[in-house]
Amino acid sequence: MSSGVARTLGRVLGALPGGESRPGQQEMAEAVWTALDAGRHLIVQAGTGTGKSLGYLVPALCSGKRIVVATATKALQDQLATKDLPLVQRALSRQVRFAVLKGRANYLCRQRLAETVAVASLGGEGVEPGARGAGMRALLGWAEQTEIGDRAELADEPDAQLWASLSVSAEECPGATRCPSGESCFAEAARARAAAADIVVVNLHLLGADVASGGVVLPEHDALIVDEAHELEDVMSESLGRALSPGRLRAAAAGARAALGDGGARRRDGAQLDALFTSADRLEVLLAARRDTRVVPGSSAELDEQLGLVAHRLGEVEQRLRSLSQASGTAPGATALAARLARALASTGALRGDCARLVDPGPDEVVYVTGGARPALTLAPIDVAPHLAAALFQRHPVVLTSATVPPRLAARLGADPAQTDEMDVGSPFDYEHHALLYCAAHLGDRRRPDSEPGALEELCALIDAAGGRTLALFTSHSAMQRAAEAARARVAYPVLRQGEGGKAALLDAFARDEGTCLFATMGFWQGVDVAGPTLSLVVIDRIPFGRPDDPLLVARRERAGRDAFRTIDLPRAASLLAQGAGRLIRSATDRGVVAVLDPRLATAAYRWDLVRALPPMRRTRRREEAEAFLRALTGPSAIGRDTR
Repeated sequence: MSSGVARTLGRVLGALPGGESRPGQQEMAEAVWTALDAGRHLIVQAGTGTGKSLGYLVPALCSGKRIVVATATKALQDQLATKDLPLVQRALSRQVRFAVLKGRANYLCRQRLAETVAVASLGGEGVEPGARGAGMRALLGWAEQTEIGDRAELADEPDAQLWASLSVSAEECPGATRCPSGESCFAEAARARAAAADIVVVNLHLLGADVASGGVVLPEHDALIVDEAHELEDVMSESLGRALSPGRLRAAAAGARAALGDGGARRRDGAQLDALFTSADRLEVLLAARRDTRVVPGSSAELDEQLGLVAHRLGEVEQRLRSLSQASGTAPGATALAARLARALASTGALRGDCARLVDPGPDEVVYVTGGARPALTLAPIDVAPHLAAALFQRHPVVLTSATVPPRLAARLGADPAQTDEMDVGSPFDYEHHALLYCAAHLGDRRRPDSEPGALEELCALIDAAGGRTLALFTSHSAMQRAAEAARARVAYPVLRQGEGGKAALLDAFARDEGTCLFATMGFWQGVDVAGPTLSLVVIDRIPFGRPDDPLLVARRERAGRDAFRTIDLPRAASLLAQGAGRLIRSATDRGVVAVLDPRLATAAYRWDLVRALPPMRRTRRREEAEAFLRALTGPSAIGRDTR
């Protein structure tokens, strides 16, 4: 390792309360430094407790290169910027500039703020009475004081509709040069800070937007570091695709109506806009009937006709907006009107372009309808590797890291194997003595409904042994709901369920009460960090294989042919299983059991691919052994006890 990197890492650890040298972290820092220096790619699996953020930040800051660090979430962005980066910067002997850059919709829009204040001052509808009005007044008060306009500054998460009224998305924004408030734009100021920084912290979706745009979103940089790299493939698939939803169409129509109405054209243009709203309603009906299905171009004359009609009506509205935009310079209040027209033009133009893509996808793209309460027509690339090879791996060195690295990640993302090094630095936690992996091998086939009663009996018995303290993870909402009902009737501990509150509120309630159980689905398989005795048992109801009829996975399986299970399904399931199991041990003092209620983990021919992806826990098929382990943690003398 570079002596400068070693000294800096030592000073950083010395400044941390209880900071100690970790071999895995040192090994990672050395490998990152070498990769950046040699211009090679690196994939690092750094288990929980390694301290991987410092393992890549220290060599990055010491390298003298301009580096983009991409993280999974905006919350992790803020953690790096407010805690980790300042800590490393203080340990350096030179000044290093760093900046956080987020998507445009995360920043207050000064132009929309000015329009809202203007309406309110004229006694209009800018600020409503009641709770919604109080929320708007709080936002307006913050807007008068903020210097960077980032919604992360707000103590409480704002109402989504209120925030949308004071911000713009990337597709709505006409650009600083066409906006009356462009010179004082918060988003543009953030971009300017990023352009002058040595380290720029972004989230994966903004990285995806940069790749999709051909590299115009992020500033020039010499290298890229991706944290939580196991999420990169899915995020890039979403970013490189397109999505048309009835809600997005209605929002564009509402924006156009606001702009056209201000131009005195409400009566003249009302029919066109009404037709656009009608198209949104009809599209919603058509998509709802096709949830979770693949759409082959030409297979649905009705859907094709509706998409063509949407594109035509958007074109009509766009033409009218452009005509008014050209004439708005002489109208009273032209500045505000021009801004509204420019936003509406940008939004309708983006939608019309997406319609064209959706009706004529390329041979390497798949179109399907996403499920849920708000279906959308979605286009995605079947394989992101060619896109990322050109946009990322052929441009500069890339470091990919995660606590769980999926098998074959380099090939799936497009990295050249000859230019890529891979390593696993392990975890400092003593999994062998602190954690037990239990597989209920005696249960029936978990793909059959008749196996559910036995699985529920296992779940409740384990909860009793753990004294509550359980995070139960499910692969479907319906299974979670049935299990929660059964558990509430059988166990003496509170059971929280996803959907009965926001994620943050549920996790807070779970962490505060040691006897509480939390039942959840995929949104909680990762990103949940609850250390201490409040979480002593993680139950996973089934191995998280993708749905057989998932349209995107079906297309990928078709392309992979006979190797589909090994190359598509198994790596994905192994990664998700490891992420779920990783919720258990979050600190050096944590103890507990991971229980998998799916016998395939013990009996299937591919079981070792799954087991090897998990932390090195001791394993058992005997429930009584798991129960004894859990009871030892909750007994009167369990505090400080080592179960070895």
